[in-house]
Amino acid sequence: MVVPVIDFSKLDGTAAERAETMAQIDNGCEEWGFFQLVNHGVPKELLDRVKKVCSESYRLREAAFMESEPVRTLEGLMAAERRGEAAAPVDDMDWEDIFYLHDDNQWPSNPPEFKETMREYRAALRGLAERVMEAMDENLGLDRGRMRRAFTGDGRHAPFFGTKVSHYPPCPRPDLVTGLRAHTDAGGVILLFQDDRVGGLQVLKGGEWVDVQPLADAIVVNTGDQVEVLSNGRYRSAWHRVLPMRDGNRRSVASFYNPAFEATISPAVEGGGEYPEY
Repeated sequence: MVVPVIDFSKLDGTAAERAETMAQIDNGCEEWGFFQLVNHGVPKELLDRVKKVCSESYRLREAAFMESEPVRTLEGLMAAERRGEAAAPVDDMDWEDIFYLHDDNQWPSNPPEFKETMREYRAALRGLAERVMEAMDENLGLDRGRMRRAFTGDGRHAPFFGTKVSHYPPCPRPDLVTGLRAHTDAGGVILLFQDDRVGGLQVLKGGEWVDVQPLADAIVVNTGDQVEVLSNGRYRSAWHRVLPMRDGNRRSVASFYNPAFEATISPAVEGGGEYPEY
């Protein structure tokens, strides 16, 4: 099984290309809860700058990660093994260095071009998220902009748009820790710019964990819990996880287009049975 890869530019192509692309998006949301977009309109030059500033930012944080609780815990487990003691895998922490970017929180000042690059990137991803949501609206038989209005309380509030910058450094014992624990995303539409060399991201499909294959300059889209509710269960909020890797430092930049804290979310699609799923 392979996570769907969709050429987003074909939404602006011929009628047949548009219809096929809309069907692919619908299938990605309904059957997977995950898909990858190529030719999505975010300039490659901008993506290259994002990779550069995020990698440079981690280099400034690497020493602190090496003193962090996950590293100390793993070192303790490995020391216990050397003493001949049993070492049980840890499942309540993640082998991950993270920080968050919101419109109103403090951002890293180094490297110097970080703030300008990430502001530009976040604006581009917010626009892409809204285009994806409009495609979902159409596939669900909703008025254009219905999902965005639900997220903003009919425009009275700003959606919550956050970005999580993560690195998963090389892990000497991936059998003893998790990269990122299995979970669904609590929010709305998530757009991930993942590492194009180091894998590890997996999505649960039909009871099996499937790799989300690294693909240069693609944006991975997944639907969160609030989209599942709005679609009344038609679109899936899929379980996913990140495995730690022995080799390579995995970079992950995830942007979350979530409902405003003041928004009330309820099904916008009628249920198929006697009672709606939500």
